[in-house]
Amino acid sequence: MNMTTLTTGFVPTLAQAGFPEVMSQVTLGHYLVVAAIMFVLGMIGFLTRRNLIIMFLCTELMFQAAGIALIAFGRYHLDFSGQTFVIFVLTVAAAEAAMALALIVLLYRRKESLNAEEWKDLQG
Repeated sequence: MNMTTLTTGFVPTLAQAGFPEVMSQVTLGHYLVVAAIMFVLGMIGFLTRRNLIIMFLCTELMFQAAGIALIAFGRYHLDFSGQTFVIFVLTVAAAEAAMALALIVLLYRRKESLNAEEWKDLQG
């Protein structure tokens, strides 16, 4: 017995000391509800707004919602595949962010507006 156990009766343990406990259904449900709300907010923002930057940010919000759901399912099943897949999703999101911001700057230089309605002439 160490000094902490003798004085308080509490035995400190590290979080990594044992195998993690399984998440309960209610906790998984909470994460999924948050992810669903974030995804729906992102979709509504993407479909209703015409500013290209706002549309881009709403797309990123949908990516983050999918990441939360993947991590929650991975934790629920005590598997790291959800976290691994989120790393790939974040990599794709970073590449998409770089391309989208470059495209937005290019389009802004051409017409000096970020309204998506003004770019209908690009349809093929």
